[in-house]
Amino acid sequence: MPRLGRALPYIYIAPFMAYILITWIAPVAITIYMAFTECRWTVTRMRFIGLENFIRIFTRDIYAVDAIYVTAIYVSSVLVINAFFSLILAIFVTYFVGNETIASAIRLAWLIPRITPAVIYALMWRWFIDPRIGPLNAMLKALGLPAPSDWLLTLPYSRLLMIAVNGYVGASFGMIIYSAAVVSIPKDLFYAAKVDGASDFQICRHIILPLLKWHIFFVTSWQALSLLSSYEHILALWAGAGTARAAGVEVWALYAYSKAFYTSDYGYGAALSVFLVAIGIIFILFFFKVFGFERMMQPSRVEV
Repeated sequence: MPRLGRALPYIYIAPFMAYILITWIAPVAITIYMAFTECRWTVTRMRFIGLENFIRIFTRDIYAVDAIYVTAIYVSSVLVINAFFSLILAIFVTYFVGNETIASAIRLAWLIPRITPAVIYALMWRWFIDPRIGPLNAMLKALGLPAPSDWLLTLPYSRLLMIAVNGYVGASFGMIIYSAAVVSIPKDLFYAAKVDGASDFQICRHIILPLLKWHIFFVTSWQALSLLSSYEHILALWAGAGTARAAGVEVWALYAYSKAFYTSDYGYGAALSVFLVAIGIIFILFFFKVFGFERMMQPSRVEV
């Protein structure tokens, strides 16, 4: 009986561990192995070729450089919206807007894209940018600004559209995290600072931002890694990898997806995915360095 008691925790956790093994560890292991094989049309016939797929990425793939360039534009631009504009939005809504009804309405406006299915969200954008019936071109013409005849295929408008679409749907995540963090700060700190003559800007700089250091680190890291691997809204809006390539918005993750599932080159698609994982690991180390992980582990100078 005592032996059964010691084994009982492992019995309880076994289904969860089996689920993790089947749905996460096994696919990761298979993908890594597949990256070193030639695997086309069917996964039942794999031929080990070593580093050939990775050599192909840097020497013989004419689309890889474009995919890296588009991904760099995409991640850097949308990250500014998702990680930093969302911080400004959260502080504005939770600190500066005194009316909770108005604050809730602003939060809802940014949360709607998050809870909307990607296909429906893409269809709404297709209506919004339609040159005949959409309101976007009409508003631009009314303001005397250039209005392209085709937002989806005309550079640089297609890339601006890519940034706007993904930034609007992604900013809500950071807004939720930051808003919860700001609300959790004791109001006494704000009252004491105002008694001492601090302005709202000084309160944001010296009280709110220092207390949000972990949240900024988490949202920035999470969003950067998420953007590296995201492509669903691009795929839905441009209705295919070929159209996305023609429009100049084919990111690396979408390129890997198209290689694996459009051309059935599973081995090369896996190699592209493994390369993306390596870039993600570099990003993690970079963020640890930039945010100063050891410094962040020290207690805050603001007492709460």
